[in-house]
Amino acid sequence: MKYSIFLLILLTIILISNLSYCQRVRIGAEVFIEKYVDSLYDSRLGIICNHTSVLPNGTHIVDTLLKKGLKITALFAPEHGIRGKSLRGTPVNDTIDEKTGLKVFSLYGEIKKPTTDMLSNVDVLVFDMQDVGARFYTYASTMAYCMIAAAENEKKFYVLDRPNPLNGVQIEGPVLDMTLISFFGLMPIPVRHGMTLGEMARMAVGEGYLNPSNVDLVVVPMQNWKREMWYDETGLPWVSPSPNMISLSTAIVYPGTCLFEATNISEGRGTQKPFEYIGAPKIDGKLFSQRLNKLGLPGVSFSTVKFTPLPDSLREKKPKFKNRRCEGVYVNVTDRNKFKPVLTGIMMINTLMKLYPKKFQLRKGLFNHLVGDERVAELLENGKFDKNSINIFNGQIRQFENIRSNYLLY
Repeated sequence: MKYSIFLLILLTIILISNLSYCQRVRIGAEVFIEKYVDSLYDSRLGIICNHTSVLPNGTHIVDTLLKKGLKITALFAPEHGIRGKSLRGTPVNDTIDEKTGLKVFSLYGEIKKPTTDMLSNVDVLVFDMQDVGARFYTYASTMAYCMIAAAENEKKFYVLDRPNPLNGVQIEGPVLDMTLISFFGLMPIPVRHGMTLGEMARMAVGEGYLNPSNVDLVVVPMQNWKREMWYDETGLPWVSPSPNMISLSTAIVYPGTCLFEATNISEGRGTQKPFEYIGAPKIDGKLFSQRLNKLGLPGVSFSTVKFTPLPDSLREKKPKFKNRRCEGVYVNVTDRNKFKPVLTGIMMINTLMKLYPKKFQLRKGLFNHLVGDERVAELLENGKFDKNSINIFNGQIRQFENIRSNYLLY
């Protein structure tokens, strides 16, 4: 009898736990509309947003706020533009949003921080965009510059929080050496930081990473999000954060294979598997995959693949090796909880450098800014990097975790 009662209690606890875990995540934008907008009807709003700034029903945050009668006086566009149609690295121009007729100020071109003139008709700034969990993804830098502008111009700043697609637990890669500060990274955080943008905003203010850092910051948290959640466990639809970030599978490998942007090897742009296909016209894909599989990297296997990067007006007009047959590997993540994307990306580069020492090219400056520490390139060039070399950054990671713990919301 006692055993039966114990078993019933245990099953009840498990059921309640599972029901809680299965609840759809409510993003910050939903909570903002429900609990915060009533205090903002007398304010002029500037919205920092893009095509990912949508509610789970697909309605854009700007359209929703306008329908509720709030006064929006300006929109601010990051890389890829308000509607996500601008290609990687292409400057975004000031324009008028076709749907709303609102003025759109570009924050991806010569100007990356809102000017005083841009904010002259704005009382409150609201930031709402979906990040991908990698330090060098530029939306975090756009947020940081906007926070600085808010502090300089005494504007309240709201961050409507969204999930880190790669979960909020796993951390990897060098912490950014602040001598390498750039739009690819403005704060001393690892490549894969395990934070939401709301948490990063709190850290930026709390640690004084911004100048000035006295931001009147309000982070609107999500509901039901747990740190161990991957994006496909949130119950939210995937909206590609940028033209080539087509799926969660892309985002999972991105913190490592994005490093191929700094090489003369295709990172798979112009294919159906960007960042999952890695290769070039004269690579021996079979040999490459064999060498990689022998390394025994956790949570990943490699198979030979042939692909032809094709120009695409919506995703990539000029991919590397356009219209040329390439051979290389498909990065097949077999266990995402064990997979280490940064280590994998560096070891892939290391393998190609050894296989093709005269043909492989590393754009050292860009690589350093992406990976965040010059020691990685030095070890690679001297043939001294192996899969244990990444451990030299463990002390940095521990220190970062200690700092990070003060700003976690979930």
